[in-house]
Amino acid sequence: SSSSSSSSTSPATRGFLSNGKLTLRKYLSFSHRHFDKSKAREFLPFVVPVTTTSVGRISGYIAMSHVASSTLGTYDMAAHQIVFSIFCCLTPFVDALSQVAQSFVPAVFEAKERGAERAVALRRTIGNFRKVGVGFGGVLLGLTACIPLIGRYFTTDSIVLDRVNGAIPGLGLFLLLHGLVCGGEGTLLGQKDLKFLRNMYAIFFFTVPAYMLRLKHRALTGAQTVGIGTMWAAFSTYNLIRTASWHLRLAQLQRRTERGVVLAAVEEKKGGVHDAAIGPTK
Repeated sequence: SSSSSSSSTSPATRGFLSNGKLTLRKYLSFSHRHFDKSKAREFLPFVVPVTTTSVGRISGYIAMSHVASSTLGTYDMAAHQIVFSIFCCLTPFVDALSQVAQSFVPAVFEAKERGAERAVALRRTIGNFRKVGVGFGGVLLGLTACIPLIGRYFTTDSIVLDRVNGAIPGLGLFLLLHGLVCGGEGTLLGQKDLKFLRNMYAIFFFTVPAYMLRLKHRALTGAQTVGIGTMWAAFSTYNLIRTASWHLRLAQLQRRTERGVVLAAVEEKKGGVHDAAIGPTK
């Protein structure tokens, strides 16, 4: 097996690997000489949407942490750190669902045959990812419900524990929908609906921090009692909007695909009738 693997390796790669210790200079030199521009161009359309997606998410996290540290009291800030730590531990369970969808959906979406079978396969694939998303969301909700039982392992302060429990409804709603969000987002990326995702996350980049800062202003002016529960409830609303947006868009794209199949069938039927009316040519 070693001989077959070495034979499948290019001479340049074998020379690179046999040069002893890997250094940054060697790596950059090798990458520059063997950089495939044509392959890089295939990924260029994804750069802006994926970057916007990441920045759009991070802006919400930063805004929440800013409000917690600058506006809320010491107890709420401590509770937010606990809740956010639990959140960061649970979300990776379904974040991979987006990557799986990006791997499976293109095989169906980019099929050469554009008939009814493709439309049905696409509908079933999207439906399966929705089911998986709902299942994962249910699991995360169950784990969130266990927070009152394990809270004492994070802190022994009863006031902080009470604030943590106040954030459970918002956190639970967010995680319940997170599987649908990741599945829908990955499916949209798999269908290369990049402009829609880019525009939506560009909107979220401004609206989510703006709403969090509005909560901060209302708390500082005494217009509203803002706690960690209020903040996580607002953040779960953001996830609810993402869920509705992604899946309404998927439904729209599916209707467009099925309409295209119907129109193609009608055009083919018209063409057959027209050829039959002309008759065989001599």
